[in-house]
Amino acid sequence: MALGIAESRMEEKNIRPVSELIAALTAVDPAPLHRPRTPATRVIGTCRHFATIACALLRARGIAARARCGFGTYFQQGRGFDHWITEYWDEARCRWVRVDTEHLGRDFVARPDDLAPGEFLTGGEAWVRYRSGMIDPHTFGTAGTDHAWGPHEISGNAVRDLAALCKWETLNWDEWGRMTAAYEGATGPDYDRLIDVVADACAQDDPSAPARLFAHEDLAVPRDLTG
Repeated sequence: MALGIAESRMEEKNIRPVSELIAALTAVDPAPLHRPRTPATRVIGTCRHFATIACALLRARGIAARARCGFGTYFQQGRGFDHWITEYWDEARCRWVRVDTEHLGRDFVARPDDLAPGEFLTGGEAWVRYRSGMIDPHTFGTAGTDHAWGPHEISGNAVRDLAALCKWETLNWDEWGRMTAAYEGATGPDYDRLIDVVADACAQDDPSAPARLFAHEDLAVPRDLTG
């Protein structure tokens, strides 16, 4: 047990739908959602869960929002750590605002409520920088792992970000399509070119661009990863 949390509750980190996340939270403590909870009465989750529940709350208030999968560059100098954030549409400024909803009120970055360009890179943005020789891909990956670093982790997050833009927010560690083959070094230039297309689609202002691409057999999220 850690922080008074039973080992049996660790499976909560695998919850995907926000509705089930809230159900798990209120099962532990039925208090209203706005009321602060002790660590032992919170749901176990990741940055992805912070991002998706924030999206759900914003959408419920009529504010366009989306989860983004990529890398935070502000946790350690010279590193890009696997991370999820929330974007919402600011009507007054006519732009998407990036928010690190997991770290609001903390000092990892000056403005977690409005991340500056480059402080968070989506999977596609990191991929473009890698392909252009602007970053060392082996400095981008998942903290606490040995294998989830390098081009394959960047391409994996590009595909996860594409799915998130199509409102299929997977878990951080979900793999599908040719992701596993990429991790094993079994993909080649054709897959790299596909990720180039993914990165371009995710960077466009046209929301139909990711949706059209998402039907590709190597990119569509299988049903067993959506519930």
